[in-house]
Amino acid sequence: MILKLKSLFAKIKTRLLFAVACFITAGALLAFTFFNFSLSFQLKSSTAKLLGLPESLEAREAAKFEKAVLPAEGVVLPVKWGDLGAQMIKAGVIDADKFEDVYKNQGGLNEETRRLLYDSDDGNIKITKENSGVLLNLLWALGLGNKNTILEKGPMSDKKYGGAGGFASTGGWTLAKGNTMNHYSKHEFVPLTAEQQQLVEKTSWNIYRSCCGNPTYFPDCNHGMAMLGFLELMASQGVNEADMYKAALTVNSYWFPETHINLAKYFDSQGTPWKKVDPKEVLGADYSSASGYRNILNKIKPVERQSGGSCGV
Repeated sequence: MILKLKSLFAKIKTRLLFAVACFITAGALLAFTFFNFSLSFQLKSSTAKLLGLPESLEAREAAKFEKAVLPAEGVVLPVKWGDLGAQMIKAGVIDADKFEDVYKNQGGLNEETRRLLYDSDDGNIKITKENSGVLLNLLWALGLGNKNTILEKGPMSDKKYGGAGGFASTGGWTLAKGNTMNHYSKHEFVPLTAEQQQLVEKTSWNIYRSCCGNPTYFPDCNHGMAMLGFLELMASQGVNEADMYKAALTVNSYWFPETHINLAKYFDSQGTPWKKVDPKEVLGADYSSASGYRNILNKIKPVERQSGGSCGV
């Protein structure tokens, strides 16, 4: 009897020890798994920091689209600037002192932008994140001052608006010498042939901006007027229609970065990478007008970024 009891206790002890061992092993495995996950997360986070990469999934996604839409190295545009800056200063569309004052608190104009303003540059214009605002203002002055029937006979001069001087693109241009309207469609900076004018009108009807619902043919804000100047410049230098749309999309992307990063995200969700989109389609009202863009935002989780789409100097 005693032997049987000893044998029973031995079996119970063995099973108890086995259960305790299993419990300890399971606990150790659980702790190791948690530690490994935590360490892995920390390493990924630390690696991202060391490499200068965004840490969250959303931030990495935004960075991916930003790289596609707004190359850090900039984009070379299919036009040369020449001495248009100097011409506009001479004509009074740009008051050089006022123009420089705008950038005084930002460290002033750099060598490149000073050359565009004062000298002659025979190379193609290159737009970057850093100079996109200066190019916007220079092209705004060009679009406003260059003589064109779009300004003289288009919606800008419709009597129901009380004259062309009350729009953001005209009244908002405070960098001219004297009255801005004294320069409105008054100067032959970029003369166009009849064929080139027709091309400008055709493309201007199909290029929108997300700050409003108007095409470039109705350039009532700075972006519209600057785009008109850009279209005139491209047409005058023989750029074909397809390349005009391509360059216009590039310029609009740098002027409205958040808009176009979100458009890139939308097209990516539809299976089309940004480099494969049709520029003419993207620039149209369905995507690039204020209402069209709002509709797109309802179909994605928007990427939040500084928009950069102000309609002032």
